[in-house]
Amino acid sequence: MRREYAARGLRRHDLEPDPTAQFARWLADAERAELLEPNAMALATVDTRGQPSQRTVLLKVFDRDGFVFFTNLESRKAAQISGNPRVSLLFLWRELERQVAVEGSAERVSTREAIAYFVRRPRGSRIGAWVSRQSSVIGSRQLLEAKFEELKRKFAAGEVPLPAFWGGFRVRPERFEYWQGRPNRLHDRFQYRRSDGQDWLIERLAP
Repeated sequence: MRREYAARGLRRHDLEPDPTAQFARWLADAERAELLEPNAMALATVDTRGQPSQRTVLLKVFDRDGFVFFTNLESRKAAQISGNPRVSLLFLWRELERQVAVEGSAERVSTREAIAYFVRRPRGSRIGAWVSRQSSVIGSRQLLEAKFEELKRKFAAGEVPLPAFWGGFRVRPERFEYWQGRPNRLHDRFQYRRSDGQDWLIERLAP
C-alpha cells in the first residue's frame, strides 16, 4: 500500500505571496486534470466535549475573505460551529500528489449571500434542502422520498424559497499549508501564517 510521490516538486519561489492566489492556481490545476469534484474538502469541527468530527463538504465560493460552504443550519456541523467556530479544511488532490490544509474560524454568511447561491441550485437540490432535517434520526429512506414528493407538489406552481434553517458559513483563514508529495517521504511542505496580523509569512516545514 506504499507508493512513491515523484510527479513534481514545490519550491519557495514557486509560491504566490498571497495564499489565496496560490490556492486558485492549485484548484485550477485540479480542474484542468479533470479530477472528480476538485472543490470537495474535509471539514473538521469540535463539539463542546472536545470531540472532533469530520465530513466532506463542497467549496462554493472563495476569495481573500475566506472559503464558503452551505448547509442545513440545524445540522451537527452547524451546531458544533456555533459552540466552537475554530475549524479546519483539507483539500486532497491525490492524482496530483497534493494537499492543502486551511485553519481558521467559521462565521455565518448573510441571508443575502445564501439566497444568491440557493437560487442557482438545481430545483431538486432546493427541494431536497427542505426535505432533510440534516443529522436527525429518521425511520427509513421511504419517509424522505415521500416528503420529497409532497414538497414537489407543494412547490410545483412556483419557485422554491430559501428555508429559514439553511444557509452558509465562511471560514476565515489564519493558516494555510501546501503539501506536495516527493520521493522517500521527503515531501515539500510550506505554511503561510500571519506574521503581524496582516502580512503572510511563508515558511518551509520538515516533512
